[in-house]
Amino acid sequence: MADTTRASAVPDIDRHRDVDHRDIDRHPELKPRRVKFDWENTPLHWIPDDPYATHIINVLHLLLPAGERWFVHVYKQVLPYIRDERLKAEVKGFMGQEATHAVAHQNVLHHMKVQGLDPDPFVEQVEWLFEQLLGDTTMPPHLRKKWLRERLAIIAAIEHFTAVLGKWIVDSRGLDEAGADPVMLDLLRWHGAEEVEHRSVAYDLFMHLDGSYVRRVRAMVVTATVFAWIWGRGAKFMVAADPAGLRAGRRERMTEREFVARFHQVCKRGRLPSMASLVLEVPKYFKPSYHPSHHGSTQTALDYLATSPAAVYAAELSAARKGG
Repeated sequence: MADTTRASAVPDIDRHRDVDHRDIDRHPELKPRRVKFDWENTPLHWIPDDPYATHIINVLHLLLPAGERWFVHVYKQVLPYIRDERLKAEVKGFMGQEATHAVAHQNVLHHMKVQGLDPDPFVEQVEWLFEQLLGDTTMPPHLRKKWLRERLAIIAAIEHFTAVLGKWIVDSRGLDEAGADPVMLDLLRWHGAEEVEHRSVAYDLFMHLDGSYVRRVRAMVVTATVFAWIWGRGAKFMVAADPAGLRAGRRERMTEREFVARFHQVCKRGRLPSMASLVLEVPKYFKPSYHPSHHGSTQTALDYLATSPAAVYAAELSAARKGG
């Protein structure tokens, strides 16, 4: 874990934060929002006539519950070491939002089971990745603090990609034009908007407690590589596990090449950001001047969050309970 001696030996986040605490793109007031999603009428193939796009995007549901619980677990360990009170408040807000995301996506996994698709075999592998491979005891005791800093760098790299995907889903209309299920689309946009809203927190925390450029670059190289690999594996799993079968009533097995081809088709239809745009996000992160607040608009995210059907519905239910 990063101790105060180490933290004082690297650039402190205060040097940056003193620029303007009023900057909403860098320092929004973060809080978890209550949401209520009704999955009763959401079909397994929630993008009509496009099961491949559905399953490629559904990989996010396989990854996010375990991943976001892991974020919260790691951040609980570093809270005592944060010396900037504004940053500490933002980290706590980030943790609350991520915990809420984990629950929402876990409910989607339950809905998949109800519809006959069992995600557990792949989810168990994802849980092993976060809880064991990236767990607290991976390194020997004398390397625990260094390992914690490595994990902070990994979270910052992951959050770069989640913010990119979040901005895309809030701004893009490709899934609307495809007739995507409105409840699923709201889940993705609500989550994406909060990713844009809190996009600076993980990076600021890493810079506050470490700030090593080498570690930052290394974490992104590893994260981008693993992210691409696990997304491909997850998509192949989802297609094979589809109870409907996607070819002549039988279970389908996708090859690596076929996954890339299918992914490219999904992108061309505007149902995911293009491969090229995702790849180009990596060198952006390597720039010494990089900061997440330079990418995306917090106000655009807040505008969606103010009108999200799930958030509005939850607020109405809460008001009704209080009124009753």
